[in-house]
Amino acid sequence: MEFVFSRTMFAFSLTLLAGMATGVGSALAFFTRRTNTTFLAGSLGFSAGVMIYVSLVEIFAKASDSLILAYGHKPGYLITTVAFFAGILVIALIDNLVPSFENPHEARSIEDFNEQDDNLRLKRMGLFSALAIAIHNFPEGLATFISGLQDPTMGISIAVAIAIHNIPEGIAVAVPIYFATGSRGKAFGLSFLSGLAEPVGALVGFLLLMPFMTDAVFGILFAMVAGIMVFISLDELLPTAEKYGNHHVAIYGVIAGMAVMACSLVMFS
Repeated sequence: MEFVFSRTMFAFSLTLLAGMATGVGSALAFFTRRTNTTFLAGSLGFSAGVMIYVSLVEIFAKASDSLILAYGHKPGYLITTVAFFAGILVIALIDNLVPSFENPHEARSIEDFNEQDDNLRLKRMGLFSALAIAIHNFPEGLATFISGLQDPTMGISIAVAIAIHNIPEGIAVAVPIYFATGSRGKAFGLSFLSGLAEPVGALVGFLLLMPFMTDAVFGILFAMVAGIMVFISLDELLPTAEKYGNHHVAIYGVIAGMAVMACSLVMFS
């Protein structure tokens, strides 16, 4: 019982730290005059590499093992595949609910905002970005939590990848709010709160699903997590890295992320 509690708290802590990275993004925006596009492109590529590799090599396989154990080989693998694409569908539907103008996954740099812009427009952009991030972070929080619960090493890797992914989102919220209101406190607070949707997603998932957790439920959930993370990587991280303007740095980041994830799985498996 004590082991289960400590593992649960560890997984929740990872989710909390990943969500708090939006605050890092807002802090960077306040203390830097220009966006380091090379660093962001490489970091986002690295994050995508970690998430794609671990999703397809480790998470999908563990989900398949659980479902094969519950239903047999062919039905189990079929359910894993359907759940994987169901995860993609869920996050794609969420993404399409957010207008592109306010979508925090549309790449913007600090220089894109200036005090001459209409304050009401900027404030609206910041508020909608905060709401969009909160909506997106809910399933991301559940993904980080479930991964940390299953495998601490894998959970740490995913939490780091999600945290890197959250830094530009913090910029997307904080900068327009700051220029619209002139208040660093309001901008940082709203950015930070939007990131807290991640641990809320973990908490809700834990309360709703843990009483019913079986090999079958875990396998379906884990396969959906793999789909969610692959979609985030392909639809958000890689395009955003490209928009920051350095194709090769982004691709090198992807390869480095895959290599680091592969090494960690070999060392700690």
